[in-house]
Amino acid sequence: MTTIAGSDLSDIEALLGSLGVDAGYARRLLYWIYRRGIKSFDEINDIPAKVLHILSENYVTGLISPVMSEVSVDGSIKYLFSGSRGLNHETVWLPDGKRSTVCVSAQSGCRMGCRFCATGRNGWGGNLTAGEIVNQVVSLPHVVTHIVLMGMGEPGDNIDEVLKACRIFTAEWGLAAGRSKVTVSTVGVTPSVMRLLDETECNITLSLHSPFPEERREVIPAEARWPFAETLDLLMRYENRRKRRFTVAYVMIEGRNDTGRHLDEMKRLLSGTAIRVNLLPYHPVAGDDARSSENSVMMRFKHELVTSGISASVRKSRGGDIYAACGMLAAKTGKKPEIH
Repeated sequence: MTTIAGSDLSDIEALLGSLGVDAGYARRLLYWIYRRGIKSFDEINDIPAKVLHILSENYVTGLISPVMSEVSVDGSIKYLFSGSRGLNHETVWLPDGKRSTVCVSAQSGCRMGCRFCATGRNGWGGNLTAGEIVNQVVSLPHVVTHIVLMGMGEPGDNIDEVLKACRIFTAEWGLAAGRSKVTVSTVGVTPSVMRLLDETECNITLSLHSPFPEERREVIPAEARWPFAETLDLLMRYENRRKRRFTVAYVMIEGRNDTGRHLDEMKRLLSGTAIRVNLLPYHPVAGDDARSSENSVMMRFKHELVTSGISASVRKSRGGDIYAACGMLAAKTGKKPEIH
């Protein structure tokens, strides 16, 4: 059956009209789906029963609960979902005082082939729908203040569904999350970055790895087709009147991308751009002898960037005891939940 989750207001108004139902119920229906996270239309108490009956004969909410979870000693929780097509995908909830971030997946698996990423090693499943992306937020038993599309998969490789999900996240008839609370992370699929800039007001993070194209290409094959310089150019030329946050995510690996040469090139690329840098520790994957840079090295990078006028931060490691690398938990099970 067709799902409601993933639809926008105009979709639901048209749907109700096609069923001979007053389109005025569209906002209430979406409230129950996106704000209350209902699994069944029977949970709705302010729409006439005859309308709910018509809906239940033709549609399902499309929302499902996770099939598995693992809790870290630091309080973060990794959840495993599996949609109606059995596509395993992961979501991580990261509490941090008054802030709680949910990191959601855009795909089951990934086609980018980044060398340091566990997701791509587990094979390609398929694109997630906007409903499956949104479900990862509304079906969690937690308050969520920030949403980051930085889980399994490359958002730019599933841009139509990602754009739909972003509209739902920020629209007043959807989750009504502030535009500054939603971030999309990408390796820099240039046409998709252009659409994110044109069609959303969400923050954008570029996963860089190395400021040298030839080095980046060895680890992020997408560099050959979509050079990171193109994305940086788009972000630098964007007329940022709404003060969207543009960030470079830099996973630091000892001896690979944490030398003075790398630091100098980062400063050359980003000085005067207002693009911030988020330095991240590396989580090794099975069979990889690479190690994360020492904290002292990461702090030196941060200090040098900041004194050069570049906003920079070091992100602390979270969930190291619960398969922190994206894709690790999904590889453990092939369970498929019941769809309501």
